[in-house]
Amino acid sequence: MISGKKIVLTGANSGIGLEVLKLLVQGDNKILAVDLRTDKIATFDPKKVVPMVCDVSSKEGVDAIFDEAEKSLGGIDIFYANAGFPYYETFDYVDWGRTAHIFETNVFSPIYSYQKYREYLAGKEGQFAMTVSAIGKMGMPGYALYSSSKFAVQGFQQALRLEMPKNIKMTCLYPVATDTNFFKAAVQGQEGKVIRQKPFPVQKPAHVAKAMVKGLERKKKYVNPCKLFSFAMALFAVMPFVRSIYWALEKKKLDNFAAQTAAAGKDAK
Repeated sequence: MISGKKIVLTGANSGIGLEVLKLLVQGDNKILAVDLRTDKIATFDPKKVVPMVCDVSSKEGVDAIFDEAEKSLGGIDIFYANAGFPYYETFDYVDWGRTAHIFETNVFSPIYSYQKYREYLAGKEGQFAMTVSAIGKMGMPGYALYSSSKFAVQGFQQALRLEMPKNIKMTCLYPVATDTNFFKAAVQGQEGKVIRQKPFPVQKPAHVAKAMVKGLERKKKYVNPCKLFSFAMALFAVMPFVRSIYWALEKKKLDNFAAQTAAAGKDAK
């Protein structure tokens, strides 16, 4: 159990972040819990958890987190950059802003958070963590932008480890798809008509969070909660045709999603 730590956790109001928060409060920790909404965060013991409404996709937002952490926690032993989001879509449009938004949140924010944290530590010991994702190791149909953002973070952590100062330990999480509201929710405006299909395999966020907190406690470099994915990656390396079959099955899900979305759009007219 992690205890006696001052922790910043972003993306703490739902999914993996919320489950991590549930585990962290079991120890004698003080946590700055950050998200766009804080309704669930606000239900925790205020002596342990400080809710903060913040958009981490901007420099100003990340700067504000460090200011609030100093004020509310008096220091940062662990900074966990967990906030992020996916798009599930057919990548057949032109939209600079949509592309920029996912990269600002999933890539720029954790990278800038590391820069700020290293500066903040000023040579003192600290621990930095990121949720990278298994999709940062293997692209998936329907996730062109999300996967590319996570590949960027994967490249960042890999290169950074070659030059990172010894006073900072870094832990990276590689979850497969998690059973969250992203997959449960219908497409906006098309409730009951189009549902995002979950890729295979899927894990519960509580399971992923438990593995991550254990990894943080042990200061592991990498946390891979899904043994099946680790096995599959090894298998794909020696039998690439198996990966091609898997991709084809996931592509069918995307094709069905696209067809349902198109049909729902026509019905709405």
